[in-house]
Amino acid sequence: MRRCLVLREGRKEVPHTEWLLLITLSPWSPSSAPTFASSAGIACRTMALQSGRLAVYVAFNYVILALFSFTSTAWARGSPNVMSLLQPYDFLYYSGVRAYFSGEWGKAAELLEKSVVTRESLFRVRRQCHDDCMAAGTEALKKLDSEHGTMWDLWALDWVQQKAECLRFCIGRSVTHVGQLPVSADIEYEFGTRNPYNFLQVTYYKLEKLQRAASAAHTYFVANPSHLEMRNNIEKYRRMEGVTEEDFQDRESHNEKHWVLYDAALQLEANSEWKQAVEKWKACVNETLRQTEECRVQCEVASQRLPEDRGVDSVDGVFEKAAALSLSLLSCRQSCVTQVATRPGRISAQEDFLPTQLEHLHIAQFKAGDISGALQMLRSLLLFYPSDKDSLDNLQLYHETLGGDTESQSTQPAQEIVRYINHSLQEKKLLYFGMENLDITFTDPDLWTPEDVVPESLREIWRAEKEKMNEKMKVGEQQEEVDDSGFFAGGPVPRVGVTITMDDEMLNGTNRVVLDGVMTEKECDRILQLASVAGSLGDGYRGRRSPHTPHETFEGLTVLRAVKLAQESLVNQSDAKLLHELGERVRTVLHSYFRSPSGLFITFTHLVCRTAVTDDQKGRLDLSHPVHVDNCLLEPETKQCWKEPPAFTHRDLSAILYLNDDFDGGELFFTNRDAKTVTARVKPSCGRLVGFSSGPVNPHGVTAVTRGRRCALALWFTKEKLYRDREREEAEAVWAADGHSVVKTDEEKEGGATSSRNARSQVTKEKKRERGRVTGGKDEL
Repeated sequence: MRRCLVLREGRKEVPHTEWLLLITLSPWSPSSAPTFASSAGIACRTMALQSGRLAVYVAFNYVILALFSFTSTAWARGSPNVMSLLQPYDFLYYSGVRAYFSGEWGKAAELLEKSVVTRESLFRVRRQCHDDCMAAGTEALKKLDSEHGTMWDLWALDWVQQKAECLRFCIGRSVTHVGQLPVSADIEYEFGTRNPYNFLQVTYYKLEKLQRAASAAHTYFVANPSHLEMRNNIEKYRRMEGVTEEDFQDRESHNEKHWVLYDAALQLEANSEWKQAVEKWKACVNETLRQTEECRVQCEVASQRLPEDRGVDSVDGVFEKAAALSLSLLSCRQSCVTQVATRPGRISAQEDFLPTQLEHLHIAQFKAGDISGALQMLRSLLLFYPSDKDSLDNLQLYHETLGGDTESQSTQPAQEIVRYINHSLQEKKLLYFGMENLDITFTDPDLWTPEDVVPESLREIWRAEKEKMNEKMKVGEQQEEVDDSGFFAGGPVPRVGVTITMDDEMLNGTNRVVLDGVMTEKECDRILQLASVAGSLGDGYRGRRSPHTPHETFEGLTVLRAVKLAQESLVNQSDAKLLHELGERVRTVLHSYFRSPSGLFITFTHLVCRTAVTDDQKGRLDLSHPVHVDNCLLEPETKQCWKEPPAFTHRDLSAILYLNDDFDGGELFFTNRDAKTVTARVKPSCGRLVGFSSGPVNPHGVTAVTRGRRCALALWFTKEKLYRDREREEAEAVWAADGHSVVKTDEEKEGGATSSRNARSQVTKEKKRERGRVTGGKDEL
């Protein structure tokens, strides 16, 4: 970082690097990086010549940046035909919603689609104009190196005006004036949660455009995986004629390419395919940098609201207001780190997202034999954490491996990472300076920020926040053996013939049990036959490849689907009823054994068969179902489990009821949170039931099915009535309409115990968490 002379104001010394960071005036990108040092040098030399109060010059720097952002939204007078310009997408969206609630399905579809397309087009226009106007005003900027006094100020303003004029003309050619105005926070929330697709899926369903409905439903569900109605809708679309798996496309996937690459790279690592993993990690790093840069550009070119007065006692002048606006812009740029590192449907960002990729990349390169490349990526990682012991040990290892190869040993960090670090650090310095002197707020998105960037007066608070985050990172390991589910294994088994085969002690865990004799051989055969018939008829999955491995096919059947097949006389009514009754049987047994203090409700029932693909098992190293936790997102590297979407956070108890054992592999196994240390294994057999609490004390997976067909009934239970399985209730209603009764005791109706307050309190909490936004009650088919 270039350093300048130190200005003195009274007895306070302030390094120029706290306020002369004029690179913020030039949008950062890898292509513009060569101007970095020269711009900083011009700024240092020029401002060192100026006189007057420090605050004036700090504010002046801010006002340049602020004017650049604010004036870009000026009205494009004399623009082309207004009808050919992009209209405000928020107006199109609200118009589409009104048409939706009026039942004007064709109009609603057209307007909602236009709102989505217009928003994407607006972002593209902003990006293009940002690139086209990069060089605007550079002649005026060059004169800053030789001008003094007010002339320096005027040349700087000349540069700002030329930049603003370029953006005004460029954006005005494509976007109406109203379309350039900022949208409300509610609209940002609607599109951020993909709510337009919620309306579109019903709209297309009404228009009988089922393929488009399926795509819209899937797109919404990716970002809202806990939305029960949408999950049910998707299953219904799967069973509709004319809908195929290819129709379930995520229409927002272009914004998630880095996550696709990230997951693919992890899978290649798990299979020890190191050369392919290297290519995926490189692509993931590049895409992450690209997405971050795109986000930063949108912060810069999008409309910015002028800051409001801070009250009757406020004495903010133009410089203070400009500072507030420009610091808001810098804060937006910094927040791009969090935005890019947050998966769709997730609440929290993945900490150290970019450093984590670099760590995976250098290890994969080393494993693939590219020591020089591994050294470069390791040096890049050390820019984030220069004193990390493991990284320094790896550095020594790489040097020793290279031996006398002095050229490779002198490899420097990747330049794009150097530019990323330098730019981020300078933004942080400006923001922390604003926190200390201008009363602005800023939340640092990074754990790697060095302490010397933070002003002395703020370091105590900064250290406390960092310590709090570190404690959060450690909490997973500290709570490894703690189960707060409220279940206590060891209760009675209220069914004759059912025996306890393995308990907590034998399974080396907490709240785990294996019970035998839950089904008879005859009952197993009946359900296996039901699964076979449903599979041949097309059960919604159509024998597709497993979602977890390409080496197995996957078939599934729900209670409701079984009932509908029985209505059509395609399966036996008694077999469909048995499938339903098995859920109640398992619930009764586990509710008693785990001594649940409250009601226990079935939240989902799924008959699943996995079949090994013939002649596709040689050299197989993967799992039938990777290690996971049923109600939280397991991160084996940190041993954390995040209880947030897309995990099914409402699940409290899990169960697997096996139907057969005439196959190879397919064993259930439990692990520690590292997803590697196996603590117990369970071999399937007819009538064997495995029950366990759904939380982080019970990570589990399934070994590969290498021969034959493995069938089991998977069940999940919740203590919250709010999340009970509505499909089971629909199946019961179908039976009732046909004159078939399903006998349930009062205890079963209330979840096996007196109804607790949990369900009611949960409803209240859910309502409190809801935001005031446009939504409809017609989102379930």
